[in-house]
Amino acid sequence: MSRLDKYLWSIRLFKTRTLAAAACDSGKVKFDGHQAKAAKKVQVGDEYEIKTEAKRWRIKVTGLLEKRVAYTEAIKYYIDITPAEELERIQYQAASFHTGKRPSKIGRPTKKERRDLDGFLEMDETDL
Repeated sequence: MSRLDKYLWSIRLFKTRTLAAAACDSGKVKFDGHQAKAAKKVQVGDEYEIKTEAKRWRIKVTGLLEKRVAYTEAIKYYIDITPAEELERIQYQAASFHTGKRPSKIGRPTKKERRDLDGFLEMDETDL
């Protein structure tokens, strides 16, 4: 049997085991609708609700891991049973996500344009 925080870390839902334990302690991991402790023993068939920064997961344990493995291996140890409405919300959120970066080649002058602008501004000041 494995600890819950170690299991969540090993299937790569959290980047570190400390983050997984903190999520358990802060009530972001639930088992049967109740907060799950980090030291809870995980068993095959258990279902957990996990809230991460990216999305709200609902997983069913299909196998136990003792150490962290590659993502391609880790996905074999759980089934993602996240409700469809949550997946749709994530799709909508991703579609409307704005990074704040401006589109390429729009708004900021190139080096050549900058030199031309500097030349133009210098000429304008001498004319005064």
